[in-house]
Amino acid sequence: MKRIFLTLFVGAALAVAAENKGFPAHWGQPPQVQTFDYVDLPGGYGKGSSTMRNWINTHLQKDKLAQAGPAKPGAAAAKPLYTQTFEETEAGKVPEGMLVLEGGFEVKAVEGGKVLELPGAPLETFGVLFGPTEKDGLCVQARIYGTGQKRRAPTLAVGLNGVGGYKLQASPAKKLIELYKGEDMKASVPFEWQSGVWALMKFQVRKTGDGVALEGKIWPQGSAEPGAWQITFADKDPAPPGRPSIWGNPFSGTPIQFDDLVVTPAK
Repeated sequence: MKRIFLTLFVGAALAVAAENKGFPAHWGQPPQVQTFDYVDLPGGYGKGSSTMRNWINTHLQKDKLAQAGPAKPGAAAAKPLYTQTFEETEAGKVPEGMLVLEGGFEVKAVEGGKVLELPGAPLETFGVLFGPTEKDGLCVQARIYGTGQKRRAPTLAVGLNGVGGYKLQASPAKKLIELYKGEDMKASVPFEWQSGVWALMKFQVRKTGDGVALEGKIWPQGSAEPGAWQITFADKDPAPPGRPSIWGNPFSGTPIQFDDLVVTPAK
């Protein structure tokens, strides 16, 4: 009981300290129950718990996505072709236009907003298709959250070109980022995944001559996006048409959460 009271007291104190700068009103109330650690907070909010850090990061990411708009004349950036934050979807359902490829995906209300959640069982790979159907020239990005248990860890992925197309996959148990074409692994690079931290995954398929170039990167929320692609592969065959996708296998027996899906033209 003393520990619970102390957690509540410390959490409230840290929330008040961080709020001195003033959180945007649309963020709602900060979390009151927090961990005991003391870390730097993003956005100039000083110091607080990692619970507060994650809450702030989530809202900063959502605000950035909401502010995305048409590109300025001559700019390289383009207006997203598709976005999904799940905030307008009723809990327990899946947004219209998304095609669930088996698995118990459903929107859940969590601290700081809503997410699409895949339950921690059964231990199989499940996915969801969304967005426009194209052969090449698309880039997909998503935030994905998972946790490891002992030596077990989930696999997390984003994809393009449909079910049999391409995937950028984080495989924490193997400490790798992998690129797949269908069921065949085409490239891999070393990677250290962080359990319990939202990972941002960005993947594009870009036409090159008769084939396509696959390019991907993964980084933890709160860190700067890597400037260069971390993993690439050149496929000499034309890409099949298909929709973007998200994938997960809850090997650790804990749920996987997805949020802030964005599809843009490849660069």
